[in-house]
Amino acid sequence: MVTFTPTTSTTRTAEHRRLGVFAVAFMIIAASAPLTVLAGGVTSAYAVTHVDGIPFGYIVLAVALGIFAIGYAAMSRFVTNAGAFYAYVAQGIGRPTGVGASVLAFLSYNAMQIGIYGMLGFQISSFIESKTGWVTPWWVWVILTIVLVGVLGVHRVDLSAKVLGVLVALEFVAVIVFDLFAFGNPAEGFTAAPITPSALFVPGVGAVLAFGIAAFMGFESAAIYGEESKDPKRTIPRATFLAVGVSGLFYALSSWALALAVGPGKITDPAGISPEEAGPPLFFNFVAEHLGVIWVDVMSILFITSLFAALVSFHNAVARYAFSLGREGVLPRVLGTVRTKSGAPWAGSLLQSAIAVLVIVGFAIGEQGWNPENGPYPVITLFTWLTNLGAFGLVLLLVLVSVAVIGFFRRDQREVGAGSRLVAPIISFVALAIVWVLILLNWDVLLGQAESTPTTFILPAVLLVPSALAVVWALWLRRARPEVYRQIGHGTELPENPHLGDPVVEATRGNQ
Repeated sequence: MVTFTPTTSTTRTAEHRRLGVFAVAFMIIAASAPLTVLAGGVTSAYAVTHVDGIPFGYIVLAVALGIFAIGYAAMSRFVTNAGAFYAYVAQGIGRPTGVGASVLAFLSYNAMQIGIYGMLGFQISSFIESKTGWVTPWWVWVILTIVLVGVLGVHRVDLSAKVLGVLVALEFVAVIVFDLFAFGNPAEGFTAAPITPSALFVPGVGAVLAFGIAAFMGFESAAIYGEESKDPKRTIPRATFLAVGVSGLFYALSSWALALAVGPGKITDPAGISPEEAGPPLFFNFVAEHLGVIWVDVMSILFITSLFAALVSFHNAVARYAFSLGREGVLPRVLGTVRTKSGAPWAGSLLQSAIAVLVIVGFAIGEQGWNPENGPYPVITLFTWLTNLGAFGLVLLLVLVSVAVIGFFRRDQREVGAGSRLVAPIISFVALAIVWVLILLNWDVLLGQAESTPTTFILPAVLLVPSALAVVWALWLRRARPEVYRQIGHGTELPENPHLGDPVVEATRGNQ
């Protein structure tokens, strides 16, 4: 007798818990792409803000996110859900807000990932042209990468972790080599000025923090892997603190090294750097001068693999949000299935890949990037718009989670100290709300616009309007499908008190 073993399931088993602290930490750090942060983010921040206190800005942001992680870690001991912050907001503030937060997260992660696809296509196309003279359309390399990322997305998550571990380790080696040469060959002599508070808190500090927060996006993704971690109550908090600490220190030291390599006076002088030198060339010109052309090629390739690592990490995040919403019936149930063998959310992975293809093809046609003779340059707009949009949405999500932690422990303190359940969330709420407002105030700067255009207002609406509509959708579910509404934010487990924290109508009580 032949038996058929199903290839998909709606549940995960102990066999699917494969990730340890370092594996999750690598996933987190890979999302921010350390080499990309230094060669792309830091160089651009210096060029736009003209503030030499950017290294200290990373320390300030790491402290703020570390404080946020205190309350987040406390709540992660009691909430394990692939929907991560969606579940936190649903259980801490209320189900309607939770569904709104889920759409906000889903769109923000998609924006970050698709924007990075644009930069990847630009880098590959430019690198091949510089070495061979062969002009290729950027979108070809993006489509091929989407396929590769999608293949990893439907296989065992520890396979992705191993791939990311190797790539992130190589990134760290490359940046450390740069740092050592930069500290050893300062253009204007050694100075600690960029790493001091007085260098940061000057006019332009808002733009510095708005730029800097994007470097940490992905640190919050640890909770997404709770259901696939060996011991989520310990793995998730430890991985989060490890990732925030390592990233903050690493970015501060490396951005300081870059300032020394170029010269603090030159790097912040609008007239000191030509448009051709601004951005990544600041990094690669120093590498070429002090390490040689071979190292430029090596680091260019690692820059590309850095972007690839970030793509894999954000792809996994999107797929797991879709899985969580599908499993609970908020989105079509098919999204809530995983492959039996790997535990990977295959439907969510395919959905993310499909969205990426549609956006990339649409942008390539709209920006005339379909013709390779136009070069890969139009795609820079895609990267700038979408990565900043993703950071905008994810910072707002962190603000909501800070409130959710307070709400979650307000009803039941669960023997958690006041520092973790109240003080830290209040501080993180204030700090992150300020950063979010600074992003809004510096939105034109982040998009590279001299003045506001319709795009300035349309882009935030792409996130905020669907999120608001999702809240309305959840309110409709409360009335029309109470059995689905009760499950929101609770995975496969029925909440102990479905009415807790939500004004669920008494008429649904008999259906529990």
